[in-house]
Amino acid sequence: MYHKYDAVVIGAGGAGLSAAIKLVGKGNVAVISKLYPSRSHTGAAQGGICAALGNCEEDHWEWHMFDTVKGGDYLTDQDAAEILAREAIDAIYELEHMGLPFNRTPEGKIDQRRFGGHTRNYGEGPVRRACYSADRTGHMILQTLYQQGIKNNVTFFNEFHLMDILINNGRCVGVTAIDIKTGELHTFQTKAAILATGGYGRAWKVTSNAHACTGDGMTSAYRAGVPLMDMEMYQFHPTGLYRIGVLLSEAARGEGGILRNSVGERFCERYAPTLKDLAPRDMVSRFIAQEIREGRGAGPDKDYVYLHVDHLGKEVIDAKLPDITDFARTYLKVEPYKEGVPIQPTAHYAMGGVPTNVNGEVIIDENATVLPGLYAAGEVACVSVHGANRLGTNSLVDLVVFGRRAGMKAAEYIKTVDFEELPANHESKANQLIGWVNAGTDPKRKEIAADIRKELQREMEENVKVVRNEKGMTHALTKIQELKGRYLKVRLQDPSSKFNTERLEILELGSLLEVAEATAKGALERKESRGAHYREDMLNRDDVNFLKHTLAYRSEDGGVSRLAYKPVSITRFQPKERKY
Repeated sequence: MYHKYDAVVIGAGGAGLSAAIKLVGKGNVAVISKLYPSRSHTGAAQGGICAALGNCEEDHWEWHMFDTVKGGDYLTDQDAAEILAREAIDAIYELEHMGLPFNRTPEGKIDQRRFGGHTRNYGEGPVRRACYSADRTGHMILQTLYQQGIKNNVTFFNEFHLMDILINNGRCVGVTAIDIKTGELHTFQTKAAILATGGYGRAWKVTSNAHACTGDGMTSAYRAGVPLMDMEMYQFHPTGLYRIGVLLSEAARGEGGILRNSVGERFCERYAPTLKDLAPRDMVSRFIAQEIREGRGAGPDKDYVYLHVDHLGKEVIDAKLPDITDFARTYLKVEPYKEGVPIQPTAHYAMGGVPTNVNGEVIIDENATVLPGLYAAGEVACVSVHGANRLGTNSLVDLVVFGRRAGMKAAEYIKTVDFEELPANHESKANQLIGWVNAGTDPKRKEIAADIRKELQREMEENVKVVRNEKGMTHALTKIQELKGRYLKVRLQDPSSKFNTERLEILELGSLLEVAEATAKGALERKESRGAHYREDMLNRDDVNFLKHTLAYRSEDGGVSRLAYKPVSITRFQPKERKY
């Protein structure tokens, strides 16, 4: 089937909906989503969205910018961080005026809480900067934005899987996508396409990510000739529920929660005497890994630590942390009123992704050349506002700030150009891929997608996680190559066309294998420790050789053909040692 829209947004989470709303009235707009929009992964974000409102104590956007740059271990592009911190304030008030039910102070202002790495006066101590709606902030943002989309008659194509980005004469001119319900291929011709498809946390075994987070948007851009930037910078959140990874938000520590090891010690104060449990996520994840490696982990295998909120009291827990404490009861049968909750670091957030400039325009090389007509925002994109480590609550504000900017820039663009013709045989790539998957009914193809996925997740969990070394990452790359070879022989047991989730899982696995390889390759070649990329065989940060972004380019056969590097934008804050 064929459709024609001035702008098409792929993804209906916070970034996609923010972009779509800014396109309303500027042209006809469609949103394509793999899920029903209110199930998008933005809804899993719990603790808050930050902005230097100063409602509870003195705060300034410059302090927010500094924390973002320092938190990102100076790999953050500072022009992007300044925009994030400045525009966060207007973005919060815009959400409030749309009807988002923030928690309130006794005076009726938007309430704010502490979060990791948020400081006053350039690092002196914690500050209350995270605006929140109990521990359902992402859910409330998603609902609010989706209601605005409905109110403004945005057209939604729900449960469509992105297949291909169409390029002609150096412009993005459309996308193809499968209607999951019918199995039919659809072509969307457009002047502007905005990728907002989220991350790829499902490449790891223990993850906070939804099943849908399989890197489809990143891979589609990668296959269309766009490099992927800083893929080695993948964040592990310190407090995932033991073994299953479901997140216990940093809001718990923001409200006074404490991490303790098997002997009851509050170990974070040994590593970060100023911020303690509210040090940035990369650091707290390493603190936990260190406790476990030195034998102070809890349980029969000494492989987790405890998050305690029991000292906060029932009233605080029920009012401010209702969801995350329910998760502990539901999944681990632990009562947070009375005891510590077993936790371990969990794969959480991609700081890397599709490279863009500060207006959401996708760039295709180390010279920042723009690919006209293609935009990206949110976790699929790398602006790069998070650098080597994202601070808590900066993801939601990234979605709304840079989602809005991508939408506004696309709105300007579609007024200036006509529709470009689709490339000849524009559905051929997608049909070729679908045909290959469908041929999996051949009995000679015996590999099972779920088995390959589990092996990939186990390999990434063991060798491309919080603590890395050359031997492990080399092993991971070899294993991924083996799995890609087996993937070519993957079997399709269900030949039906309607709601064929097995076919979808095979397509998603192809994406996961490609983004996992780019992650491992970038990590192996970054010979230093910086932020979330911590190498036990190269402990120091190396600004002389690696104060730069990694760009991974794809070869025709789907491997990483080469790595290139792009300088970091440094404006206000010169790099220095990162201490808390």
